[in-house]
Amino acid sequence: MKFIELPSPNFDARNRDVDMIILHYTGMKTGEEARQRLCDKASKVSAHYVIEENGDCYRLVDEQNRAWHAGVSSWRGDAETNARSIGVEIVNPGHEFGYRAFPDAQIDVVIALLKGIRTRFEIPLRHILGHSDVAPRRKEDPGEKFPWDRLAAEGLGVPPFDGDASAQTDITYEEALRALSAIGYDAPQGDHAAALIAFQRHYCPASLGQGFDPRTKDALISVERAVNRAV
Repeated sequence: MKFIELPSPNFDARNRDVDMIILHYTGMKTGEEARQRLCDKASKVSAHYVIEENGDCYRLVDEQNRAWHAGVSSWRGDAETNARSIGVEIVNPGHEFGYRAFPDAQIDVVIALLKGIRTRFEIPLRHILGHSDVAPRRKEDPGEKFPWDRLAAEGLGVPPFDGDASAQTDITYEEALRALSAIGYDAPQGDHAAALIAFQRHYCPASLGQGFDPRTKDALISVERAVNRAV
């Protein structure tokens, strides 16, 4: 695919093999504003790619280098997210500036980019994640409007739960927490609220903010099984 080269000074050497993709929204008023920040040495933040709403794709950091996009984060107890991941910023004003649906033209390019990345690196489907998945106490992106189902249909990630709230899975609070942690979230007992919200944003947006409701319990078991099968 075609890239617009926009080198950022904000990167360093990797010390890990790449096995994750982390998706973000820019969370700024315009894509231009976001690109300026990601290329500003003083900001100390960057990403490998930025995808505009019209589908333009900017390459800021070479994939062989470590971009500074995830911040304080972890997945399955591993806190070196930047070292092992490709960071993709998707232009959207986010929850602070008027969160909106992601245009089809933009998502088409996200899908094409991710397919290319997966041909270059051995990235399991369970490791195609959002920023809020790996940093649930700090981040909300790419948020509940992001079309994870479209990505999954293209073989790019574990599918969101598509069931109803029929409570087919009657599990206890402790079992629900175990499933949340087994999927990969940092969700210790008594401090699980942020991780649960992040799970719902990604895998069960119809239950966002509803706690361990019946649909969420079903989703937790369904997604845990899917994660265990994913390669």
